[in-house]
Amino acid sequence: MTLLSLDHYGLSADRGFLSPFEIDTVLLPPALAAAERAARTLPDLFATGEVRRFLADLPAPDIARFLAGASPDQAAVALSRYAFLSQAWVWGAPDPAAVLPANLAVPFVALSAHAGLPPIMNYAAYVLDSWYRIDKAGPIALGNIALGQHFAGGLDETWFILTHVAIEAQGGRALQLALDLVAASEAGDADAVETALAEMARVWTGMIATFDRIEEHCDPYIYYNRVRAYLHGWKNNPALPDGLIYEGVKRFAGRPQQLIGQTGSQSSIVPAMDALFTVSHEHDSLREFLAELHAYRPPQHRRFIEDLAAASRLRAFCTGQRQSVKDAFNACMEAIATFRTRHLEYAAKFITKQAGRDVAGTGGTPFMRYLKKHRDENRAQTI
Repeated sequence: MTLLSLDHYGLSADRGFLSPFEIDTVLLPPALAAAERAARTLPDLFATGEVRRFLADLPAPDIARFLAGASPDQAAVALSRYAFLSQAWVWGAPDPAAVLPANLAVPFVALSAHAGLPPIMNYAAYVLDSWYRIDKAGPIALGNIALGQHFAGGLDETWFILTHVAIEAQGGRALQLALDLVAASEAGDADAVETALAEMARVWTGMIATFDRIEEHCDPYIYYNRVRAYLHGWKNNPALPDGLIYEGVKRFAGRPQQLIGQTGSQSSIVPAMDALFTVSHEHDSLREFLAELHAYRPPQHRRFIEDLAAASRLRAFCTGQRQSVKDAFNACMEAIATFRTRHLEYAAKFITKQAGRDVAGTGGTPFMRYLKKHRDENRAQTI
């Protein structure tokens, strides 16, 4: 198949999978003003110790009317606000709530359905749609980006999310190179493939360097105890063994739903590279989890990964080329494996070490085993 341009999938070389808008420029209508104000002031509401009391008083908007006239940017920002509010309701008190009240559940489910996503906080709401540039003429990079939405707030939470925003922005160049590599390999242009692969490796080296800055302003103890606490889902979670009831949502008929929590594994950058380089994973519980997780990505991002996987013949092309082309291919594979190793190392430092034991990830999985297996399978598939 022929891959379309990045903008067909709502992507760009400057922003990658990040939203095409910046959250500080998107205005929601008066009907959602109370919910937006509550979401933006969550740190203050948490400080009262009674966040649920304040959220319970929020008016329920006519969400169907809002969606009928909303721009894509407004719908995405509204979804992000309600995702934060819903996570705050469930996890914002010592005992998690097993029921999400109708004033939050009904709009949240409608907004999620409109976006083609399950009704739970995901990586898009948490990272991709929550940022803005301080200097609009400057780059999307650490030092010039800020958050328009927090849970408890503070430098550690902000820096943790912004590090991911910066990495996603850098990854945009990798997505454009992926299209270039598919086209060059189809054309049989080994020189162009080798040049693009060399640049791809440099892009990943830069992303690793950004990842390595995560501890500059995010302390692992603070992350584990004050940031991660709000990100859990309600699938495979002993704190909510039956899942979450979405009050007032007719299609759920009062049945609790079990959904995967927000996790960095919902980022689409590495899966896109797996698609480009034809990296496969064994049939096991990990692969089943990844297949399920795919539905938690925005539909356009899912289509990009699927179309890239269907179009890429890069591995087969490079396998039959001169050694320098193979070396360039393998250098990219190693750079991505190194990124995965960093993810593994930081997960161990920020989560396992803080917990003092192996714990499930916010997605409800044994993430350390999964991350290691990913990395090892990646590294084993050089040519």
